[in-house]
Amino acid sequence: MAKRDIYEVLGISRDSDDKDIKSAYRKLAMQNHPDRNPDDEVAAERFREASEAYEILKDPQKRAAYDRLGHAAFDQSSGGFGGAGGFSSTGGFGGGGFSDIFEQMFSEFSGGSNEGKQGRKGTDLRYDLSVSLEDAFAGCNQDIQITVSAICDDCAGTGAAKGSKPVTCTHCGGHGKVRAQQGFFTIERTCGACQGVGETISNPCKSCRGKGRVQKIETLSVTVPAGVDTGTRIRLSGKGEAGLRGAPSGDLYIFISVDEHSIFQRDADTLYVKVPVPMVTAALGGSIEVPTLSGKLTKLKIDAGTQSSRKFRMRGKGMPGLRGNRTGDQIVEIHVETPTKLTQEQRQLLKSFDEKGDVSPETDGFMKRVKRIFGNGSAL
Repeated sequence: MAKRDIYEVLGISRDSDDKDIKSAYRKLAMQNHPDRNPDDEVAAERFREASEAYEILKDPQKRAAYDRLGHAAFDQSSGGFGGAGGFSSTGGFGGGGFSDIFEQMFSEFSGGSNEGKQGRKGTDLRYDLSVSLEDAFAGCNQDIQITVSAICDDCAGTGAAKGSKPVTCTHCGGHGKVRAQQGFFTIERTCGACQGVGETISNPCKSCRGKGRVQKIETLSVTVPAGVDTGTRIRLSGKGEAGLRGAPSGDLYIFISVDEHSIFQRDADTLYVKVPVPMVTAALGGSIEVPTLSGKLTKLKIDAGTQSSRKFRMRGKGMPGLRGNRTGDQIVEIHVETPTKLTQEQRQLLKSFDEKGDVSPETDGFMKRVKRIFGNGSAL
Protein backbone atom coordinates (compact mmCIF):
# COMPACT_ATOMS: atom_id res chain seq x y z
CA MET A 1 0.00 0.00 0.00
CA ALA A 2 1.34 3.44 -0.94
CA LYS A 3 2.18 5.68 1.99
CA ARG A 4 0.26 8.90 2.44
CA ASP A 5 1.95 12.24 1.96
CA ILE A 6 3.32 13.24 5.35
CA TYR A 7 2.09 16.83 5.01
CA GLU A 8 -1.38 15.42 4.42
CA VAL A 9 -0.97 13.15 7.48
CA LEU A 10 -0.34 16.16 9.72
CA GLY A 11 -2.90 18.32 7.94
CA ILE A 12 -0.45 21.12 7.13
CA SER A 13 0.81 22.87 4.04
CA ARG A 14 4.28 22.35 2.55
CA ASP A 15 5.43 25.81 3.63
CA SER A 16 4.52 25.26 7.32
CA ASP A 17 7.17 26.31 9.81
CA ASP A 18 8.55 24.28 12.73
CA LYS A 19 5.97 25.68 15.14
CA ASP A 20 3.05 24.62 12.93
CA ILE A 21 4.57 21.16 12.43
CA LYS A 22 5.08 20.60 16.12
CA SER A 23 1.59 21.88 17.00
CA ALA A 24 -0.09 19.64 14.41
CA TYR A 25 1.86 16.60 15.56
CA ARG A 26 1.15 17.20 19.22
CA LYS A 27 -2.59 17.47 18.54
CA LEU A 28 -2.71 14.23 16.54
CA ALA A 29 -0.50 12.37 18.99
CA MET A 30 -2.67 13.38 21.94
CA GLN A 31 -5.85 12.33 20.12
CA ASN A 32 -4.58 8.96 18.89
CA HIS A 33 -2.17 7.85 21.61
CA PRO A 34 -2.69 4.14 22.47
CA ASP A 35 -3.13 4.92 26.16
CA ARG A 36 -6.23 6.89 25.27
CA ASN A 37 -7.40 4.47 22.59
CA PRO A 38 -6.71 0.93 23.80
CA ASP A 39 -7.30 -1.81 21.22
CA ASP A 40 -8.10 0.79 18.55
CA GLU A 41 -6.12 -0.22 15.47
CA VAL A 42 -7.22 2.81 13.47
CA ALA A 43 -5.96 5.21 16.15
CA ALA A 44 -2.73 3.23 16.44
CA GLU A 45 -2.13 3.56 12.70
CA ARG A 46 -2.83 7.30 12.79
CA PHE A 47 -0.44 7.65 15.71
CA ARG A 48 2.26 5.73 13.81
CA GLU A 49 1.79 7.85 10.67
CA ALA A 50 1.88 11.11 12.61
CA SER A 51 5.03 10.06 14.50
CA GLU A 52 6.84 9.07 11.30
CA ALA A 53 5.82 12.32 9.60
CA TYR A 54 7.05 14.41 12.51
CA GLU A 55 10.34 12.50 12.70
CA ILE A 56 11.06 13.49 9.10
CA LEU A 57 9.75 17.05 9.08
CA LYS A 58 11.43 18.18 12.30
CA ASP A 59 14.85 17.49 10.74
CA PRO A 60 15.74 20.04 8.00
CA GLN A 61 17.92 17.57 6.08
CA LYS A 62 15.32 14.80 6.14
CA ARG A 63 12.59 17.26 5.21
CA ALA A 64 14.61 18.50 2.22
CA ALA A 65 15.22 14.91 1.12
CA TYR A 66 11.52 14.09 1.41
CA ASP A 67 10.56 17.21 -0.54
CA ARG A 68 12.85 16.05 -3.39
CA LEU A 69 12.24 12.30 -3.43
CA GLY A 70 9.22 11.61 -1.25
CA HIS A 71 9.15 8.36 0.78
CA ALA A 72 11.78 6.88 -1.56
CA ALA A 73 14.37 9.02 0.22
CA PHE A 74 14.04 6.72 3.23
CA ASP A 75 13.65 3.42 1.45
CA GLN A 76 16.74 1.25 1.91
CA SER A 77 16.08 -0.57 -1.36
CA SER A 78 16.29 2.77 -3.15
CA GLY A 79 19.50 3.81 -1.45
CA GLY A 80 17.82 6.28 0.84
CA PHE A 81 18.37 6.95 4.56
CA GLY A 82 16.61 3.76 5.59
CA GLY A 83 16.84 2.75 9.21
CA ALA A 84 19.37 5.43 10.02
CA GLY A 85 16.85 8.19 9.61
CA GLY A 86 13.56 6.43 10.28
CA PHE A 87 12.70 3.88 12.98
CA SER A 88 15.41 2.01 14.81
CA SER A 89 15.40 -1.77 15.14
CA THR A 90 14.31 -1.50 18.77
CA GLY A 91 11.10 0.26 17.83
CA GLY A 92 12.18 3.70 19.04
CA PHE A 93 12.90 6.77 16.97
CA GLY A 94 16.32 7.60 15.59
CA GLY A 95 17.18 11.04 16.94
CA GLY A 96 14.82 10.92 19.93
CA GLY A 97 11.46 11.84 18.41
CA PHE A 98 9.69 11.37 21.76
CA SER A 99 12.14 13.11 24.01
CA ASP A 100 11.68 16.63 22.72
CA ILE A 101 7.87 16.76 22.56
CA PHE A 102 6.43 13.94 24.73
CA GLU A 103 8.21 14.77 27.97
CA GLN A 104 5.21 16.76 29.19
CA MET A 105 2.62 14.72 27.33
CA PHE A 106 3.42 11.56 29.27
CA SER A 107 2.50 13.23 32.53
CA GLU A 108 -0.85 14.28 31.06
CA PHE A 109 -2.16 10.88 30.03
CA SER A 110 0.14 8.34 31.68
CA GLY A 111 0.35 9.71 35.22
CA GLY A 112 4.05 10.49 34.97
CA SER A 113 5.63 13.52 36.55
CA ASN A 114 8.87 15.27 37.20
CA GLU A 115 8.45 15.15 40.96
CA GLY A 116 11.04 12.46 41.64
CA LYS A 117 12.29 12.27 45.17
CA GLN A 118 10.39 15.38 46.15
CA GLY A 119 7.14 13.41 46.16
CA ARG A 120 3.73 14.60 45.08
CA LYS A 121 1.98 17.72 46.25
CA GLY A 122 -0.92 17.06 48.58
CA THR A 123 -4.49 16.96 47.31
CA ASP A 124 -6.63 20.09 47.44
CA LEU A 125 -9.70 19.79 49.68
CA ARG A 126 -13.16 21.34 49.65
CA TYR A 127 -15.33 22.40 52.59
CA ASP A 128 -18.91 23.70 52.24
CA LEU A 129 -19.69 26.45 54.75
CA SER A 130 -23.16 27.92 55.35
CA VAL A 131 -23.45 31.42 56.79
CA SER A 132 -26.42 33.59 57.69
CA LEU A 133 -27.30 36.68 55.68
CA GLU A 134 -26.34 38.78 58.71
CA ASP A 135 -22.85 37.22 58.74
CA ALA A 136 -22.55 37.75 54.99
CA PHE A 137 -23.46 41.40 55.57
CA ALA A 138 -21.05 42.11 58.41
CA GLY A 139 -18.39 39.43 57.90
CA CYS A 140 -17.43 36.94 60.60
CA ASN A 141 -14.91 34.37 61.82
CA GLN A 142 -16.01 30.74 61.99
CA ASP A 143 -14.21 27.70 63.31
CA ILE A 144 -14.47 24.54 61.23
CA GLN A 145 -13.26 20.99 61.77
CA ILE A 146 -11.86 18.89 58.95
CA THR A 147 -10.39 15.41 58.75
CA VAL A 148 -7.19 15.66 56.75
CA SER A 149 -4.06 13.67 55.90
CA ALA A 150 -1.32 15.41 57.87
CA ILE A 151 2.41 14.82 58.14
CA CYS A 152 3.24 12.00 60.54
CA ASP A 153 4.99 13.45 63.58
CA ASP A 154 6.90 10.25 64.36
CA CYS A 155 8.73 10.07 61.03
CA ALA A 156 8.44 13.72 59.97
CA GLY A 157 6.76 12.62 56.77
CA THR A 158 9.53 10.33 55.50
CA GLY A 159 7.53 7.14 56.11
CA ALA A 160 10.62 5.44 57.55
CA ALA A 161 10.95 4.30 61.16
CA LYS A 162 13.27 6.19 63.47
CA GLY A 163 16.89 5.31 62.84
CA SER A 164 16.27 4.37 59.21
CA LYS A 165 15.65 6.23 55.99
CA PRO A 166 14.23 5.59 52.54
CA VAL A 167 16.51 3.97 49.95
CA THR A 168 16.74 4.51 46.21
CA CYS A 169 14.15 2.51 44.30
CA THR A 170 15.87 -0.33 42.45
CA HIS A 171 13.06 -0.61 39.93
CA CYS A 172 13.41 2.88 38.46
CA GLY A 173 16.87 3.79 39.74
CA GLY A 174 15.49 6.73 41.71
CA HIS A 175 13.95 8.47 38.71
CA GLY A 176 10.36 7.81 39.77
CA LYS A 177 9.51 6.86 36.19
CA VAL A 178 10.02 3.77 34.06
CA ARG A 179 10.00 3.31 30.31
CA ALA A 180 8.50 0.40 28.45
CA GLN A 181 8.61 -0.57 24.78
CA GLN A 182 5.28 -1.07 23.01
CA GLY A 183 5.99 -1.98 19.43
CA PHE A 184 7.80 0.87 17.78
CA PHE A 185 7.34 3.49 20.48
CA THR A 186 8.36 4.01 24.08
CA ILE A 187 5.95 4.82 26.90
CA GLU A 188 7.02 6.42 30.14
CA ARG A 189 4.97 5.84 33.28
CA THR A 190 5.11 6.48 36.99
CA CYS A 191 7.08 3.75 38.73
CA GLY A 192 4.66 1.37 40.43
CA ALA A 193 7.22 0.24 43.00
CA CYS A 194 7.82 3.68 44.53
CA GLN A 195 4.73 5.52 43.22
CA GLY A 196 6.92 8.08 41.47
CA VAL A 197 8.86 9.10 44.59
CA GLY A 198 12.11 7.44 43.56
CA GLU A 199 12.62 5.83 46.97
CA THR A 200 11.28 2.81 48.81
CA ILE A 201 11.06 2.08 52.52
CA SER A 202 12.39 -1.16 53.95
CA ASN A 203 11.60 -0.32 57.59
CA PRO A 204 8.31 1.61 57.59
CA CYS A 205 7.13 3.87 60.40
CA LYS A 206 4.60 2.06 62.61
CA SER A 207 2.46 5.13 63.14
CA CYS A 208 1.79 5.82 59.46
CA ARG A 209 2.75 2.39 58.04
CA GLY A 210 5.26 3.97 55.71
CA LYS A 211 2.87 6.47 54.15
CA GLY A 212 4.37 9.51 55.87
CA ARG A 213 0.88 10.80 56.56
CA VAL A 214 -1.81 10.13 59.14
CA GLN A 215 -5.46 11.15 59.44
CA LYS A 216 -6.03 14.01 61.86
CA ILE A 217 -8.95 16.20 62.88
CA GLU A 218 -7.94 19.83 62.63
CA THR A 219 -9.77 22.96 63.76
CA LEU A 220 -9.31 25.96 61.52
CA SER A 221 -10.51 29.54 61.84
CA VAL A 222 -12.06 30.87 58.64
CA THR A 223 -12.39 34.60 58.08
CA VAL A 224 -15.54 35.27 56.07
CA PRO A 225 -15.33 38.76 54.55
CA ALA A 226 -18.34 41.08 54.38
CA GLY A 227 -20.22 40.89 51.12
CA VAL A 228 -19.82 37.18 50.36
CA ASP A 229 -22.55 35.48 48.35
CA THR A 230 -23.45 31.91 47.55
CA GLY A 231 -20.67 30.51 45.38
CA THR A 232 -17.90 32.67 46.86
CA ARG A 233 -14.73 30.63 47.27
CA ILE A 234 -12.12 31.22 49.97
CA ARG A 235 -8.68 29.62 49.56
CA LEU A 236 -6.61 28.58 52.58
CA SER A 237 -3.13 27.94 51.22
CA GLY A 238 -1.38 24.83 52.50
CA LYS A 239 -4.36 23.63 54.55
CA GLY A 240 -5.19 20.68 52.30
CA GLU A 241 -3.66 17.21 52.49
CA ALA A 242 0.03 16.92 53.27
CA GLY A 243 2.31 16.10 50.35
CA LEU A 244 4.28 12.87 50.06
CA ARG A 245 7.82 12.76 51.38
CA GLY A 246 8.07 16.43 52.28
CA ALA A 247 6.27 17.77 49.20
CA PRO A 248 4.08 20.88 49.70
CA SER A 249 0.61 20.47 51.12
CA GLY A 250 -2.47 21.07 49.01
CA ASP A 251 -4.90 23.92 49.57
CA LEU A 252 -8.29 24.02 51.27
CA TYR A 253 -11.12 25.72 49.39
CA ILE A 254 -14.07 27.00 51.39
CA PHE A 255 -17.26 27.25 49.30
CA ILE A 256 -19.75 29.68 50.83
CA SER A 257 -23.52 29.19 50.86
CA VAL A 258 -25.66 32.03 52.25
CA ASP A 259 -28.85 30.95 54.03
CA GLU A 260 -32.30 32.28 53.13
CA HIS A 261 -33.59 35.06 55.40
CA SER A 262 -37.06 35.31 56.93
CA ILE A 263 -37.42 39.05 56.19
CA PHE A 264 -34.89 40.10 53.57
CA GLN A 265 -34.35 38.86 50.03
CA ARG A 266 -31.05 39.44 48.27
CA ASP A 267 -30.12 40.04 44.64
CA ALA A 268 -26.37 40.65 44.33
CA ASP A 269 -25.75 43.74 46.51
CA THR A 270 -29.41 44.85 46.62
CA LEU A 271 -31.69 43.93 49.52
CA TYR A 272 -35.49 43.74 49.32
CA VAL A 273 -37.91 43.92 52.23
CA LYS A 274 -41.72 44.07 52.37
CA VAL A 275 -43.09 46.34 55.11
CA PRO A 276 -46.75 46.53 56.22
CA VAL A 277 -48.06 50.08 56.66
CA PRO A 278 -51.30 51.07 58.47
CA MET A 279 -54.01 52.38 56.16
CA VAL A 280 -54.16 55.72 57.94
CA THR A 281 -50.40 56.31 57.56
CA ALA A 282 -50.55 55.34 53.90
CA ALA A 283 -53.52 57.69 53.36
CA LEU A 284 -52.28 60.69 55.33
CA GLY A 285 -48.54 60.21 54.96
CA GLY A 286 -45.97 60.05 57.74
CA SER A 287 -42.90 58.08 58.80
CA ILE A 288 -42.43 54.38 59.34
CA GLU A 289 -39.55 52.40 60.83
CA VAL A 290 -37.82 49.99 58.46
CA PRO A 291 -35.46 47.20 59.59
CA THR A 292 -31.95 46.95 58.11
CA LEU A 293 -29.38 44.15 58.23
CA SER A 294 -27.19 46.27 60.47
CA GLY A 295 -29.77 45.59 63.20
CA LYS A 296 -30.97 49.17 63.39
CA LEU A 297 -34.38 50.60 62.51
CA THR A 298 -34.29 53.43 60.00
CA LYS A 299 -37.07 55.97 59.49
CA LEU A 300 -38.61 56.19 56.04
CA LYS A 301 -40.95 59.00 54.99
CA ILE A 302 -44.21 57.85 53.38
CA ASP A 303 -46.07 60.18 51.03
CA ALA A 304 -49.79 60.76 51.49
CA GLY A 305 -51.84 58.44 49.33
CA THR A 306 -49.16 55.74 49.10
CA GLN A 307 -50.54 52.57 47.53
CA SER A 308 -49.64 48.94 48.12
CA SER A 309 -46.64 47.60 46.17
CA ARG A 310 -45.05 51.04 45.89
CA LYS A 311 -41.29 50.79 46.29
CA PHE A 312 -38.93 53.16 48.06
CA ARG A 313 -35.15 53.09 47.68
CA MET A 314 -32.91 53.45 50.73
CA ARG A 315 -29.47 54.20 49.31
CA GLY A 316 -26.43 52.59 50.91
CA LYS A 317 -28.48 50.23 53.08
CA GLY A 318 -27.88 47.11 50.99
CA MET A 319 -25.02 44.60 50.95
CA PRO A 320 -21.42 45.79 51.05
CA GLY A 321 -19.18 45.06 48.08
CA LEU A 322 -16.99 41.99 48.54
CA ARG A 323 -13.83 43.86 47.56
CA GLY A 324 -14.62 47.07 49.40
CA ASN A 325 -16.29 48.83 46.48
CA ARG A 326 -19.75 50.40 46.46
CA THR A 327 -22.48 49.43 48.90
CA GLY A 328 -25.83 48.38 47.48
CA ASP A 329 -29.28 49.79 48.21
CA GLN A 330 -32.29 48.49 50.10
CA ILE A 331 -35.65 48.44 48.31
CA VAL A 332 -38.70 48.78 50.57
CA GLU A 333 -42.01 47.53 49.16
CA ILE A 334 -45.10 48.94 50.89
CA HIS A 335 -48.11 46.79 51.74
CA VAL A 336 -51.05 48.81 52.98
CA GLU A 337 -52.79 46.99 55.82
CA THR A 338 -56.59 46.96 55.87
CA PRO A 339 -57.97 47.57 59.37
CA THR A 340 -59.65 44.67 61.18
CA LYS A 341 -61.75 44.33 64.38
CA LEU A 342 -63.35 47.75 63.95
CA THR A 343 -65.70 49.21 66.56
CA GLN A 344 -69.16 50.33 65.56
CA GLU A 345 -68.08 53.95 65.70
CA GLN A 346 -65.08 53.24 63.42
CA ARG A 347 -67.29 51.42 60.96
CA GLN A 348 -69.64 54.39 60.78
CA LEU A 349 -66.76 56.77 60.22
CA LEU A 350 -65.48 54.68 57.32
CA LYS A 351 -68.92 54.54 55.77
CA SER A 352 -69.24 58.29 56.10
CA PHE A 353 -65.80 58.68 54.51
CA ASP A 354 -66.75 56.43 51.58
CA GLU A 355 -70.05 58.26 50.93
CA LYS A 356 -68.22 61.49 50.11
CA GLY A 357 -66.75 59.93 46.94
CA ASP A 358 -63.68 60.95 44.88
CA VAL A 359 -61.37 59.37 47.43
CA SER A 360 -60.51 56.22 45.45
CA PRO A 361 -59.53 57.40 41.95
CA GLU A 362 -57.88 54.12 40.94
CA THR A 363 -61.01 52.12 41.78
CA ASP A 364 -63.29 54.60 39.99
CA GLY A 365 -61.01 54.67 36.95
CA PHE A 366 -60.88 50.88 36.78
CA MET A 367 -64.64 50.50 36.86
CA LYS A 368 -65.03 53.09 34.11
CA ARG A 369 -62.64 51.10 31.88
CA VAL A 370 -64.57 47.90 32.62
CA LYS A 371 -67.88 49.50 31.67
CA ARG A 372 -66.39 50.85 28.44
CA ILE A 373 -65.26 47.37 27.47
CA PHE A 374 -68.20 45.28 28.62
CA GLY A 375 -71.02 47.83 28.75
CA ASN A 376 -73.56 48.10 31.56
CA GLY A 377 -74.82 44.52 31.44
CA SER A 378 -76.47 43.00 34.45
CA ALA A 379 -73.60 40.53 34.78
CA LEU A 380 -71.43 43.42 35.88
